[in-house]
Amino acid sequence: MRAGYHALFIPGPTNLPERLRTAMFVPSEDQRSPDFPKLTVPLFNDIKRIFKMSSGHVFLYPGSGTGGWEAALTNTLSPGDKVLTSVFGQFSHLWADMCRRHGLNLDAIEVPWGEGVPVETYAERLAADKNHEIKAVLVCHNETATGVTSDVAAVRKALDAAGHPAMLMVDGVSSIASIDFRMDEWGVDICVSGTQKGFMLPTGLSIVAASDRAIGETTRAKLPRTYFSFEDMLKLNKDGYFPYTPATPLLHGLRASIDLLEEEGLENVFARHHRIAEGVRKAVDAWGLKLCAREPKWHSDTVSAILVPEGFDAGKVVSHAYHRYGLSLGAGLSKVAGKVFRIGHLGWMNELMIMQALAGVEMTMRDLGMQVEAGVGVAAAEEHYRRSAAGASSTRAAA
Repeated sequence: MRAGYHALFIPGPTNLPERLRTAMFVPSEDQRSPDFPKLTVPLFNDIKRIFKMSSGHVFLYPGSGTGGWEAALTNTLSPGDKVLTSVFGQFSHLWADMCRRHGLNLDAIEVPWGEGVPVETYAERLAADKNHEIKAVLVCHNETATGVTSDVAAVRKALDAAGHPAMLMVDGVSSIASIDFRMDEWGVDICVSGTQKGFMLPTGLSIVAASDRAIGETTRAKLPRTYFSFEDMLKLNKDGYFPYTPATPLLHGLRASIDLLEEEGLENVFARHHRIAEGVRKAVDAWGLKLCAREPKWHSDTVSAILVPEGFDAGKVVSHAYHRYGLSLGAGLSKVAGKVFRIGHLGWMNELMIMQALAGVEMTMRDLGMQVEAGVGVAAAEEHYRRSAAGASSTRAAA
């Protein structure tokens, strides 16, 4: 048995703060009791602040982000509806695949993995769609497989410039509560997230933020839905209840998560994630390696996908780090399997925690014969954190 804590640096599930763990440690309770709405009604309202939305509704389903994708599609679209999306990583691919399985007419733009949403191509497609056949535009805000963040606001501008009424749907699973997101300002109709990343909780709740407009589309949408029905949820959510047994411990955890995020301040949370991510990027540069994200404009503040040198297998980096040092890194997925390993730097994270990951990665790479000088990446990150400390939030995430 290995002494000490296992080092978890995958891009989700993320590290669990003790305060949130204890918040979930509650006896089983009656989800139909008269007291239950004291937990749920404020929760439905308060979580809107994390999405920066003032109206609409946030649906909480027992499930993962994938369930949220399905809820977004089935409540607002009909078989044969045209959907515009782009594929540039495993998760944008999977959402596109779900569209096909639901019989939607998909215009999926293939983009090199390492880039993000092709806003200019979206703008061209939208401007050319004079009959407004496109009913929804999908955006993966943060592609976890490649460490790429896309510009949601720019997609909204493209929609507005074309005078196009298509709904804007966003996968925010690995961005919400970590990277700035503005549902109202960016005119987002649906945003999907989950509890296991920026919300710092175990997997188990699919979080779907829907605008009033998106909710109104349920009267037109003809895709079959039962479990993910907005209508069924709304009927009971208004009084603080659910159409089936909710994941009550996670609801208590989500309450504590929102409180923790707001105590730090959302803008401070975003700044902390950026500062930690910059340190990781400086370490990667010092190692002489490159990110999968091809340009700085695509750099993600929640996960870095790092390309290994030619002739090396990134899967062995992940395996060796786990077995030799008790360090969990993210593996490369699909097209980048064996080519990248990923460091998740989101959620309950501070400088010393990420330095642990960087040191473990350095030792692993040197063990595997990569030409990396001992301590060079750690030193680069260390200097960044020391020099930027004065501008850091006074409220810090702690291990």
